This record gives sequence, structure tokens and C-alpha cells, in this order.
Amino acid sequence: MARGVKIGAALAALVIAGGCGLVRGGDDDVAAPAPATTEASVAPTEEPEPIAEVTESPTPAPTTKKPSKKPTTKAAEPTQPAFWSELPACARRDKTKAVPKKTVKKALKAASTRIYWRTEAPTLKLNYPLVKAIAWQESGWQTNIHNCDGGTGVMQVMPDTVSMINNRFGLNYDAKNYKDNAFVGANYIAWFTRWAGQNYFGENYNLSPSKCKSHTSWCLLNVVISGYNAGQGSIEAAAESKTLPNPEYVAAVRSLMNRCECDQF
Repeated sequence: MARGVKIGAALAALVIAGGCGLVRGGDDDVAAPAPATTEASVAPTEEPEPIAEVTESPTPAPTTKKPSKKPTTKAAEPTQPAFWSELPACARRDKTKAVPKKTVKKALKAASTRIYWRTEAPTLKLNYPLVKAIAWQESGWQTNIHNCDGGTGVMQVMPDTVSMINNRFGLNYDAKNYKDNAFVGANYIAWFTRWAGQNYFGENYNLSPSKCKSHTSWCLLNVVISGYNAGQGSIEAAAESKTLPNPEYVAAVRSLMNRCECDQF
């Protein structure tokens, strides 16, 4: 959700070019934009040593070589993209240690498989590709990121969103807890799917990409992704023209659903 400075506006185009980024979700306000990532740079190889000039010496002096080091068997975690290493001025990391991404992945999978509307809309089901893509676009799966507009954690949930979900469903989620953060974000996606499905899609809650003509067409999946970033008010304003208010953000998330750096964790 965008409030005040929009940290992702200048970065949304970079996301489309091939990366992931940081923005935040929200509730009934104007939304926040989406950022981009870059691939980790490859360290340059060492320059070859210059070849010594040939001398007249009949027998060259023997040389000794140091035994080569054994290759390590433990693979290092991939280098963090530069954007997430150097956050914009309006974002910060708290002093807590970031939760490992493999652990975050488990929380996102658990949040994406829960059925949030068992009685009123039992056919409404989320899916992991959608939840993981929004989370990666929002924060790069970093649990200790806070944005200047109030977005927090993996799903960059806004304080108003947390309050709405807690009050609406009688819950007590804490956005500072990475598990709760994942469930708040997924619960908000489910709530937005219900709202958009009722208002614009004849109570159809199918989030399949096959229902969309393109990454930016007016379909339930795209509207839900757009609304997570832009907010309910922006979707209401765009409904008449059926033009998404943030097509770059939606296209970025849709691309991440198919192929994401996060898939390696």
C-alpha cells in the first residue's frame, strides 16, 4: 500500500526487465509501487601470470607447487541482489536477525494452503505460486524489513491491514512474527479475492492464470495482485475502465509466479 513516498515507482520497470523487488501491500488506500533486482555479479577471473622469457639455461630449476585446496562440499547461499543489500532511504532493517529463506518458504507454503472462507466461500483457494511471488516482490523474503509507509516483514503488511484482518476474523496476528506476517498477507489476499469476486466476477473465485488473457488484463487473478499493492479504493476507481492501476507490478508478480529466484530455496 502506498503512503507518502513510493519507493518502488522508479524500480518497477527494472522488475519487468528481469528481477524482483521491494514494495508493500495494503488496505483501502492508494498503493505502493514495485522494485527490481539484479543478478549477482560474477567475480572476475584472475589475470594469467606473464610467461617468463626463455633463457639459455640447459636445465631449468625445478619448481615446487603447493597442493591445491580441497573443494568445499557446502554450497554457499546465493548472493543477495544489490537492491536488497542497499535499501532505499525510506526503508530500514530492524536489529533482529533475518529468518533463513528456507524457513520463510515453509511459512509461506503453510499460509497458501489454508482455506480462509470455509463456510461463506469454500471454493476460494489460494496457491503457493501466487503467495510466494507477492512475498518475493514485496520484500525478497526478508523478515526484518520495514518501509517508511508502515509496511512490515515478508509480506510488507500495513498496520491497518493487520488490524482489519484481526478484527474481521477475531485473530491476533503480530506482523513482527514472520509466521503471522505470512498468514496476514495470505489472509488479505483471500479477503481481497472474495471482495473482488463478489463485486466484479459474479462470485467466481478462480485464481487460475488460465482465466487471464494477459499479465495485465482485467481478470480476477490480476485484480487481486493489483489490489494487494494498490488497495481497494484504486480497484474501485479502475473498475469502470477495467484498466489495472499498476500494470507493472502485476506483470512482475505474474512473471515471478512462473520463474523466481526464490525457487532455489
